[in-house]
Amino acid sequence: MKNTHSFHIPVMGIGFTIDTPLKVAQYGMDSVISLVDDILLEKLRKMYSEKFEVPYHEISDKIEDFRAKRITSYLNLISDLAGKKFEELKNVSTEKSEELFNYISMLPDGSKIKAEFEKLTSKELDFSKVKNWVSNNLSMGAIDVNIMTKVDKDNYIKDEKLPVEFNDAHAALRGFANSKLNSSVVLSAGMNPRLYAYMSQFNDFFPDENGAFKKRIILKVSDYRSALIQGKFLAKKGLWVSEYRIESGLNCGGHAFATEGYLLGPVLAEFKAHRDELQKTIYSVLSQELLNQNKAIPKQELNFEITAQGGVGTFEEHEFLMKHYNLDSVGWGSPFLLVPEATTVDKDTLSKLAKAEESDLYLSDISPLGVPFNNLKDNTKDAEKQVRIDKGRPGSSCPKKFVAMNKEFKETGVCTASREYQHFKIKALKDQELSPEDYQNQYNKIIEKSCTCVGLGTSALLAYGLDTKTEGEGVSVCPGPNMAYYSKVMSLKNMTDHIYGRDNMVSRTDRPNLFIKELDIYIDFLKNKLAEARVSMNKKEEKYLLNFTKNMKAGVAYYQSLFNDVKNEFVDIKASVLSELFKGELTLNEIQLEIESLTIKA
Repeated sequence: MKNTHSFHIPVMGIGFTIDTPLKVAQYGMDSVISLVDDILLEKLRKMYSEKFEVPYHEISDKIEDFRAKRITSYLNLISDLAGKKFEELKNVSTEKSEELFNYISMLPDGSKIKAEFEKLTSKELDFSKVKNWVSNNLSMGAIDVNIMTKVDKDNYIKDEKLPVEFNDAHAALRGFANSKLNSSVVLSAGMNPRLYAYMSQFNDFFPDENGAFKKRIILKVSDYRSALIQGKFLAKKGLWVSEYRIESGLNCGGHAFATEGYLLGPVLAEFKAHRDELQKTIYSVLSQELLNQNKAIPKQELNFEITAQGGVGTFEEHEFLMKHYNLDSVGWGSPFLLVPEATTVDKDTLSKLAKAEESDLYLSDISPLGVPFNNLKDNTKDAEKQVRIDKGRPGSSCPKKFVAMNKEFKETGVCTASREYQHFKIKALKDQELSPEDYQNQYNKIIEKSCTCVGLGTSALLAYGLDTKTEGEGVSVCPGPNMAYYSKVMSLKNMTDHIYGRDNMVSRTDRPNLFIKELDIYIDFLKNKLAEARVSMNKKEEKYLLNFTKNMKAGVAYYQSLFNDVKNEFVDIKASVLSELFKGELTLNEIQLEIESLTIKA
């Protein structure tokens, strides 16, 4: 069945979309829950059980496999509650038709369902007819889940290491696999071969003879090569990727996984050009493996969806991506943080996000995972961190330990944002004979790390007035650069009207085109990498920088050709976009010359 909507709401942080399906699935909108924090999921399960008078039995951390069991129980509850809301919406009567009209009104204007409904209700309302039509034509949005594959900490009971299937990502996967959901797991943050192999232990991930799945796999990727490698790896386990979700390397929220200078447009063009080849290559590997495993081989070849996300901000951009690259859906993330009907954000953070401008949004090094992380200046988690630094006690108490994976000082692993790690690291730094300047630089890098695995979930606790004694009240938030162009809290109707071109929620007139914004962010990223390498560039850095610049120049040439060729799209901004691309080209030429001159000196 074709998607009801042409957008999806990606995972945001840990807590911001923790219950989004319960808010939007009844309107046919797909969204994604993060499975990082089972402690948070358990608190919300208790809250929702009490609210909807569902029996609640605590799953304590003293029982075996508590993490997977908490995740299964939470997902089952959200599935039941969202399903009940959808059934109520379909149960049309005179008194209860408002929700149905909301569903229809938010659909895209070209929607076949919308046209049929309007025709059906244009004359006198026959509720029995409407009810029958609704039952056959409306579908619920997907309740998908996200697993960051690298957040796969080993777990211990006392000092005894548990088997690998009790690692965090493995347990999260099992929690989803054992749930009643018929939906997808989004695998993000790169490849985890052990986790991928483990997926093949669950029958729900395999197709039946009709090509239907109970559980599907969505792979979040930022380039074609990664999709091909990971898709084939999974196919060799008998697993099919049902969607390749392409995300801009840097023009996105959360962690930013920079490509080697591959820009979004050229990446999408490569997927479009090689879509059939990708399908055939991976399907031939899959069908052979299903045969080897004596599993059902679908009667017809399997297909996949291709979607994209990262920095999309106008109806024109949305439509262009959909049509030009033959996409199945476009992800809208950061703007939804300003939609309380869709996401869960506390009032203080909501206000900060609405006021945020470009200078308030920056790519930071605060993440304990060591990956660049989109951050909002003056967030309360960083303020909390600074108070401890000022007291001479840097580092977090690390109450949840989800990213306690550094084994430099301890075999069981510690988090680089923790007080324990930073204490050891600073002590080791003092033992080195460094100049005051070098010491300060190294010290600043150590204390910069922030306790994001707690901070990214706390907003949900504050929004619902739940206990934060363990977590504290500091909130981390990770919007993409696109957040700067939205400056008011919106309703769900406002947001869908904006996506579909019926309204405009961007109050500023100076918002750059998404491709230009990404180009600028990549140029800044490249300049910072060059600055780091200037001191003493080695052969590896030289190769990386030259390759990065070459790929970006190819991207600029692609965009120049694209914007020269478009006839009916981006008419009012075409000249300014081409001007910005010319400037970008000049900057990249200068960067290339500098890299080459540094190489000669070296």
